[in-house]
Amino acid sequence: MTRGVEAREIDEIPDEEREELALIYETKGLESAQAAGTSFVLFAIGAILPVLPFLFLSGTPAVVVSAALSALGLFGIGALITVFTGRGAWFSGGRQVAIGGAAAALTYLVGLAVGGVVGV
Repeated sequence: MTRGVEAREIDEIPDEEREELALIYETKGLESAQAAGTSFVLFAIGAILPVLPFLFLSGTPAVVVSAALSALGLFGIGALITVFTGRGAWFSGGRQVAIGGAAAALTYLVGLAVGGVVGV
């Protein structure tokens, strides 16, 4: 089916499309409850990766190692997603790193702006 057909079906019959998506994931070996647990574990791992270097290092080395670990983690998650999307691992991993990098840059810029306003 084309994306246009799928988009129309999502608009017209969202419940059936949701069920269809759940069945697709289940045929690939991912059940709803297992998916929730997996999501939690991956989120926790993703949250700890940038913090780990600061337990052993400080200053610029900690920041560099944190950025590298974060990029590796993002790439790994993006590559693993290919099990469900069917896209290439390099594409999906690179895309995830780009999105994560953009989010980090935006967060940094907002922090600079807010820090300057509150005098931190």
